[in-house]
Amino acid sequence: MNDSATEKKRPKITLTEKVISGLRADIQSGVLQPGMMLPTEPSLSLKFGVSRTVIREAIAALKAEGLLKPRQGAGVLVLAPARANGSIFAFDHAQISDVLEILELRMAVEIEAASLACARCSVAHQAKIFEALQEMIVQVKKGGSAVKADYEFHRAIADATNNRKYKEFLEFLGDKTIPRAQLQLKLIATEGQTTYMSQILDEHQRIYEAIAIRDAKKARQAMRDHLSRSQSRYQSFLAD
Repeated sequence: MNDSATEKKRPKITLTEKVISGLRADIQSGVLQPGMMLPTEPSLSLKFGVSRTVIREAIAALKAEGLLKPRQGAGVLVLAPARANGSIFAFDHAQISDVLEILELRMAVEIEAASLACARCSVAHQAKIFEALQEMIVQVKKGGSAVKADYEFHRAIADATNNRKYKEFLEFLGDKTIPRAQLQLKLIATEGQTTYMSQILDEHQRIYEAIAIRDAKKARQAMRDHLSRSQSRYQSFLAD
């Protein structure tokens, strides 16, 4: 099937859906934290390259989701994503067992996402994955944990599947996607921050390289290796 035929079969994403997805991701990842005021309509219009009417429609949708709330005379307030009691995604960041369960769930989704990305990834998608990887490298060189860039890397791969449900799944998990965002593990201190993050970068590099050459088998294995090793790291901490 040629590229033009593939493009025709891809579902069209409206401008409003694009803004909704972008703002929801910022809220889920912590870029926009609960209690913050949403940027003004003009600034959001400039950021997303859309009209203020589109911004208003997106904000209205996110208000209906309970992620935003109007504050009279002040603007729009960012709310914490609701977590229903008894949900399968109810999550205690302090419990390593919960971290392991989320990683296992991610394996069921992200291994296949890496494979689909090889078949459906556009040049623009690949560029986003690469940019996130490069940002991880920059942040690690500065001594940081590169949590946001790590999340954006996985979200970009999900987006590259051209199946919006993969991306929505990661956006729903939000900060649960990257366990070290919540856990200050002795594991890192024991192994050494540099060694630990070097392993993380190497695993992400292999995932990117497999997607870049469109090798679905290697991409699946690279993602499996990364998430399996993450499980092993947290399991060793649990054993300690």
